[in-house]
Amino acid sequence: MTQIPAPHGAAPAPLPPLATTVAGPAAGPGVLLAHGATGSVHNNYGTLIPALTASGHRVVAPDYPGSGETPRATGPLELDALADAVVGQATAAGLETFTLIGFSLGTAVSVRAAARHPERVRGLVLTAGLAKPDARARIWLDLWLRLLDRGDYAGFAQARALSGLAPEYLSALPPAELAAVLDPDPALPPRGSAEQTALVGTVDTTADLPGIAVPTLVIATTRDALLHPSHSRHLADRIPGAAYAEIASGHLPMVERGEEWLALVTDFLAEHGL
Repeated sequence: MTQIPAPHGAAPAPLPPLATTVAGPAAGPGVLLAHGATGSVHNNYGTLIPALTASGHRVVAPDYPGSGETPRATGPLELDALADAVVGQATAAGLETFTLIGFSLGTAVSVRAAARHPERVRGLVLTAGLAKPDARARIWLDLWLRLLDRGDYAGFAQARALSGLAPEYLSALPPAELAAVLDPDPALPPRGSAEQTALVGTVDTTADLPGIAVPTLVIATTRDALLHPSHSRHLADRIPGAAYAEIASGHLPMVERGEEWLALVTDFLAEHGL
């Protein structure tokens, strides 16, 4: 049976050390990556990291508790602690300042990190983001947690496919690729999926947004069934001077429209000298 986080209000456990990928030239401009819930550095940023290192960036990419090689947390996750831990990995790798690139839950981690460590964050790129989950997102999160609690990994794979991929993309997948997406192997989702999912339900960075004072790009995913694009528009409207772009994809633009997403990210970095 999957371990489910303690009820909201329980004291967060200390975070385990975060396994971290470090790549690119040591003297290059720094980029810190924050991945999404039930994802990992490899799954969310497997194509971005080579693109960034090819352009001369120094990339630091930590896996959250229960993702990649990072041990699972022994209790609920807390946004401040996770943001601090991610920043701590960047400084430990030698980055004094950096641009934060966040996806999904990683956008909340990035915004909170920028609010708590403004002396270190030089820019933000936020894809498929949110400041606070709405009713629709909470229904998805609750469903994910129920399926994980029951050990229903076939149902969990189905729910993630329906919420993560645009209908037209999912329907067009060849049989072998669809079978891979729906694979019920319990070893495929990150071990910390329940804790990460529960954390999404608690985040609220609304008060942080007006204080963000660095170049910011918000990328909305307009076919997103998990986080409606209005979440990204909310971020763009409330972060002073934020640029806004759209991709006609589901929640996973790096899967559905990878080249378009990469171009938006790398062009923004180049335009602002980040």
